Amino acid sequence: MSTLSDLVLAQGRSSQADADWLHMLVGDLQLLADLAFADIVLWVPSAAGGYVAVAHARPSSAATLFYRDFVGQEIRPEWLELVTRAAETQAITESNAPDWYEEMPTRVRAIPVIRRLSASSPEVAPDPVAVMTRHTNLSSTRTSSRQELTFHDCATELFQMIASGDFPDLGAPTGPRRGAPRASDGLIRLDTDGVTTFASPNALSAFNRMGFDDELEGESLAHVTSALLTGRTDVDESLPLVVTGRAPWRTEIESRGVAVSLRAIPLRHRGTRTGAIVLCRDVTELRHQEQELITKDATIREIHHRVKNNLQTVASLLRIQARRTHSEEAREALTQAMRRVGAIAVVHDTLSEGLSQNVDFDEVFDRALLLVAEVAAAHNTTAHPKRTGTFGVLPSEYATPLALALTELVTNAVEHGLAGREGEVEIFADRSDTTLTVQVRDTGSGLPEGMVGEGLGTQIVRTLIQGELGGTIDWHTVVGRGTEVTIEVPLRWIKA
Repeated sequence: MSTLSDLVLAQGRSSQADADWLHMLVGDLQLLADLAFADIVLWVPSAAGGYVAVAHARPSSAATLFYRDFVGQEIRPEWLELVTRAAETQAITESNAPDWYEEMPTRVRAIPVIRRLSASSPEVAPDPVAVMTRHTNLSSTRTSSRQELTFHDCATELFQMIASGDFPDLGAPTGPRRGAPRASDGLIRLDTDGVTTFASPNALSAFNRMGFDDELEGESLAHVTSALLTGRTDVDESLPLVVTGRAPWRTEIESRGVAVSLRAIPLRHRGTRTGAIVLCRDVTELRHQEQELITKDATIREIHHRVKNNLQTVASLLRIQARRTHSEEAREALTQAMRRVGAIAVVHDTLSEGLSQNVDFDEVFDRALLLVAEVAAAHNTTAHPKRTGTFGVLPSEYATPLALALTELVTNAVEHGLAGREGEVEIFADRSDTTLTVQVRDTGSGLPEGMVGEGLGTQIVRTLIQGELGGTIDWHTVVGRGTEVTIEVPLRWIKA
């Protein structure tokens, strides 16, 4: 499905600024649906003179009227007149008679969406950037509770702010969605002095768990939170503005091991603040989970660091043993083993530096290429390694065998292909959505008689590429240009 910006801009009637404003509004579309106990649909003008739906939110506080999304569809003829009138008059418009949808009576209300031009100015765009429709089910006849009435009042005030360009608030920072409080988590209504006029049961429960054992209604929310945080020095400086409802910000308070996230939405009428909504959510368990993840990530990084250290110790032992041996063949075998262990250590060293188990393989391979200088020096060879293209980010399951295999191929190119002469070793990487293709080319003498060797290095490369990575490998001699090895590795196990 197309993104919101794609849908808005595709109609040819909206600017990027309009799309950005609607992005902010859609971020609170679910809140509006929950407060209004109604389906909310956002319509933008189309090139054909009608309207196209670009967003749809269903209430979690009531049954939805529409089981299928309207997103991307043209407006129904029975709603077009109401929406057009709201756009032309720039006023909230309501249907005169119930609108029947699948044998259910509904009330439709159209709210023009007015865009404010800047946070510091009351100026607004000359025309509505969209129209929002609120579809309320009238089939329920039960008496509304005090909480439902308060939610409806809050929704009405927010819709009026949308129609005047006061909501969403351009001064509100974009906070993380994870742990964001919702209407059903807890809602507190404040007057202009910051005194609580209503607190939902969930909101009261959250404060009770933090140690407040009285009723919130009639109390200053700022005084309540101050009493809970007495003696604390690590208090968010934005807390006073949030608990008084003066700024559209978010903060978090913690007391007695309970963490509660707070979000304030100032309510305004014609630019004058009339109170505020404060949404609250107990995020204690969420914060515990995040702390556990941080601890686990740190543990995994430490494990990779220790593995790297151990591998470097093994490589050092192999180097010492190679220097002390009198057999040239044994010395060469130990040196090769040391180099292979070093290539694996580079991957673990990179993994120890980040939070994820994915690595930037370009960085890993560039570090592994430094081993080529040692190989060249040992064989009186002058090698000029060069990498073109990009490997991208790979999970550790790919990175370790690929680093070892490519190190082996580059080493072979220097040790056998160039063998005592000066030349180039070029590594070309090309990555698509499904395949990683790597070519290792040298300007050496080429394969003797075109035959691929059967040594340990060749067997290691085949085992890693074909066995562990499920890829293919091909050796061939390029006339006058040395040897070229082509590897293709499928990326089917990498999540997009």
